[in-house]
Amino acid sequence: MLVVVEVVVVVVVFVVVLVVVVEVVVVVVVEEVVVVVVVEVEVVVVVVVVVVVVVVVEVVVVVVVVVVVVVVVVVVVVVVVEVVEV
Repeated sequence: MLVVVEVVVVVVVFVVVLVVVVEVVVVVVVEEVVVVVVVEVEVVVVVVVVVVVVVVVEVVVVVVVVVVVVVVVVVVVVVVVEVVEV
């Protein structure tokens, strides 16, 4: 008896946009007087990597399940054929 276990993976797809404000401290020497200038740089980071990894993992799980089922079916068929020949 072949039992197929179906694994359902629910993936929540979302994109998070992070605005990171990085303060860059620039030291400027003007006529032997040290002037410290703080420059704010906005960096936009889009987080999509987690979603992609989850999707890839889901695809890998499905492929592995399919391969295992195919191997089991082939083994069963080979065993049945051997038994029938004997």
